Amino acid sequence: MGLPRTAMPAKVQLLAVLAFALAMLFIENQIQSLEESRAKLELTIARHEVAEVEQRHSEGAGRESGPRAEKDDAVVIYNRVPKTASTSFTNIAYDLCGKNGFHVLHINTTRNNPVMSLQDQVRFVRNVTSWKEMKPGFYHGHVAYLDFSKYGSAGKPMYINVVRDPIERLVSYYYFLRFGDDYRPALRRRKQGDKKTFDECVSSGGPDCAPDKLWLQIPFFCGHHPECWAAGSRWALQQARYNLLNQYLLVGVTEELEDFVMILEAALPRFFRGATELYRTGKKSHLRKTTDKKPPTKETITKLQQSDIWKMENEFYEFALEQFQFARAHAVREKDGELEVLAQSFFYEKIYPKAN
Repeated sequence: MGLPRTAMPAKVQLLAVLAFALAMLFIENQIQSLEESRAKLELTIARHEVAEVEQRHSEGAGRESGPRAEKDDAVVIYNRVPKTASTSFTNIAYDLCGKNGFHVLHINTTRNNPVMSLQDQVRFVRNVTSWKEMKPGFYHGHVAYLDFSKYGSAGKPMYINVVRDPIERLVSYYYFLRFGDDYRPALRRRKQGDKKTFDECVSSGGPDCAPDKLWLQIPFFCGHHPECWAAGSRWALQQARYNLLNQYLLVGVTEELEDFVMILEAALPRFFRGATELYRTGKKSHLRKTTDKKPPTKETITKLQQSDIWKMENEFYEFALEQFQFARAHAVREKDGELEVLAQSFFYEKIYPKAN
């Protein structure tokens, strides 16, 4: 015969619920306070690092010759699209910056918002163009394209980027939000605990896998115009294509990242000398892999491909791939099963007036 169970009085139950609610509120406040403290600490550290760099530059002013200073005025901006192997590529820059003598700066926007306010756009352009202590500089971050000439800037940076098959990119992002990756495995992700597969999400019409979530690579290349972020905008697609052709030095594809690195090393050795060898042999070439990612079924892919947004994003991806393959065909050749960079194929002659 079991022990008799006594019902908890209603007042005690109410007090217990209130106590629990207060405890949860207290914990949330503590977490928010810790996050604010961490943000302040990161800002302080960043300012300290900048101050150290500026001090080193001021101490070394005048030691280098004029031609060296002119050569070191270059700025590269990598406005990286999420889940396109951007972390793997960026870590190559971090590994090379000390050896090759350039600065790497992460553009950290609030809540990873790729669209800056107008005042921040002006500040950013002014920083990049006039911050001599940070030149040569490699800036990277999840930021939409900015046309520097729009802000009255005389100097323009060199833009580079990488794109990925639209569905592959969305699948990777979907699982990344739930399971993270092997780069920071202990970090709790926004959708952690949601065990629904990508196939199940598409089948049930979930918001995290809806066709409008594919709309990302086009707006990143299109820029800060409101129409760029209107999913399915034909104008945005055309503007993104125009910017890719006219404003970007090189745009690679995730599926052929090594070739992208090789061409950049040949075109910009000031930044990327040694990048190809580092990518092939270094531990960071494939550093970030999304955890527990399951490939979608043919049915899922077919369903997504029926949307106009996928058709436009895929059209842009195919366009970028075509441009990259054209650039690669004229930059490298295959020899003994390996790709090698072509030597310089032009020279100067008939130079007048003749030197005495």
